[in-house]
Amino acid sequence: MFAYELQQARHADLLREADAQRLANIARAARKARRALARRSGHNAPEGQVNTDHGRFVTAA
Repeated sequence: MFAYELQQARHADLLREADAQRLANIARAARKARRALARRSGHNAPEGQVNTDHGRFVTAA
């Protein structure tokens, strides 16, 4: 009887681990899709982001 209870506990642990892994995979895929969408929309163009803050440094003499 004890072996059966151990097996049931291990089974429950494996189900919890599989569920956590599934959620992590879904989150990873969502992040990847969000980055791909940002690339396609031109948010970060392939050439890179342009810095428009020109007043940060003084001009050289």
